[in-house]
Amino acid sequence: MNKFIYMICMMLGLMATGLAVAKLPPISGEAAAKAVEVKAKDAWASKVSVYKLCLSQDKVVARYRQEKSATAQPADATPSCLDPGPYVVASPVAASVVTAPVGLAVATDAAAAPKK
Repeated sequence: MNKFIYMICMMLGLMATGLAVAKLPPISGEAAAKAVEVKAKDAWASKVSVYKLCLSQDKVVARYRQEKSATAQPADATPSCLDPGPYVVASPVAASVVTAPVGLAVATDAAAAPKK
């Protein structure tokens, strides 16, 4: 009996979730532009963290070679750390351009205007 009640409750919960998700409004242009901006800022932050890690690894290697200079192996050629530079905000024109998902028609002003 308990399994039956749990199954009924689970089914009702799944149906309610499906109805709630089905009624979500489409993403506005401002929200999509903000999402693009956040994604770009996260990518830049990731590059900065990789750069800082590279610098710290170089510092550790330099100290190791200084302490073990007599027994250290010859240095292999390693690429230098690339500084990502300061964060640059994307242009508002590029951020405001939002493409519609595939299969959705986008109404333009000419198409939305009633024909006489």
